Amino acid sequence: MNGDGQGRSHWFDDEAGPVVRPYAMTRGRTTSPAQHRLDLIAVVVTEPEAADPEADPTLSPEHVAIVGLCRDSPQSVAELAAEIDLPIGVVRVLIGDLVHAELVHVTRPVPPAELPDESILRDVINGLRAL
Repeated sequence: MNGDGQGRSHWFDDEAGPVVRPYAMTRGRTTSPAQHRLDLIAVVVTEPEAADPEADPTLSPEHVAIVGLCRDSPQSVAELAAEIDLPIGVVRVLIGDLVHAELVHVTRPVPPAELPDESILRDVINGLRAL
């Protein structure tokens, strides 16, 4: 590598802007205080009475983006990660922060073990038809 910085241009692109590691957005955290296990299909909904997230100086731009996306329409965890182009682990921590701040709530899908058995549903349908 020479002293004029030519070796550096190989690794960095001035047009790319600043590079921030995902763990910097979560301040190195892998969980948040209110975080539960968030499935990829768990749906995030903005609380109707939620204050303006942009007025909260403790929230990052990513937090604000999540609240804004969910205000328009409920979004799954996977959709949010794709929309804001962040890893799922980071999005889960950010959503946990927003749940803790009472800006959003999460609706979890019904676990398959709690769904009624198909044979029971068929019996119900057949019983209703017999009426």
